[in-house]
Amino acid sequence: MARRSSGITLQQLHSFIEVAAEGSISAAADLLYVAQPTMSAAMKDLEAKVGRTLLVRSARGVTLTSDGTEFLGYARQVVEQVALLEQRYLGGPPSRRLLGVSTQHYSFAVDAFVRMVKASGAAEYEFSLRETRTWDIIEDVRTLRSELGILYRNDFNRDVVDKLLRDSGLVFHPLFLAEPHIFVSRRNPLAARERATLADLAELPRLTFDQGANNSFYFAEEILSTLSSKQEIRVSDRATIFNLMIGLDGYTISTGIISDDLDPEIVAVPLDVDERIEIGWIDNAAIPLTEQAQRYLGEVRAVVASFGVALLG
Repeated sequence: MARRSSGITLQQLHSFIEVAAEGSISAAADLLYVAQPTMSAAMKDLEAKVGRTLLVRSARGVTLTSDGTEFLGYARQVVEQVALLEQRYLGGPPSRRLLGVSTQHYSFAVDAFVRMVKASGAAEYEFSLRETRTWDIIEDVRTLRSELGILYRNDFNRDVVDKLLRDSGLVFHPLFLAEPHIFVSRRNPLAARERATLADLAELPRLTFDQGANNSFYFAEEILSTLSSKQEIRVSDRATIFNLMIGLDGYTISTGIISDDLDPEIVAVPLDVDERIEIGWIDNAAIPLTEQAQRYLGEVRAVVASFGVALLG
């Protein structure tokens, strides 16, 4: 009788997760203090056991196949659950918390991240929060650099964004609908207004987030991106855009949700336009969210709800 091969081991799952994260078998081997041939053999054995190719190997390293992407999601779930079992029933140390988030430049996403870290209670953790360009958010989630991303869509960019997400195997989950606001310094004359109009903005510098090589109107972080402006400044980070609001009386258009704790010098004023901004989160359709990602989304919903905004899901 042929000997039945043993099942997948927890060590193989740990190793596969590290190989996927590093994009290299040798780098993962160094990280786990095992020989490169041993790690390579372990990955081949894992693929033989599941009967599918999980990794594409090249001179530059390894990338995940579609099967490998799906397998990684389940591997993370298993490893996380085993750590929780050991902690609860075997007196093991608290499990190391892991999560990567990529987002457009929203203070509510940062506020929620702060709350998540404080509430985690983990002795060890490795979190990443990337405020970055729209295209890079989608690429981060597609390549699993981040588990989830936060971005917006509206009537103007919806078809383009949805097609890119479908082609990348990603799904958009609506969080809330936002009425457009302008963000300005507290010292800006418009800060005292109940509402602002496009005419009010005609002589002010428009501040937008640079989208790099993918600087299409469809990937702009701000609505009304096709409208011309006499004065426009592109920036790459939120601290700079807020400094320019204060120093140059500039403005940007966003959701209206802004944290007084994180951004005390900036106020949001409703913009009188017939537009809505749909904010949502994206993830890989084939991979279930880890518990840590679900905790973060819970904090996002709590922060948004605290501003009196109705949640969509």
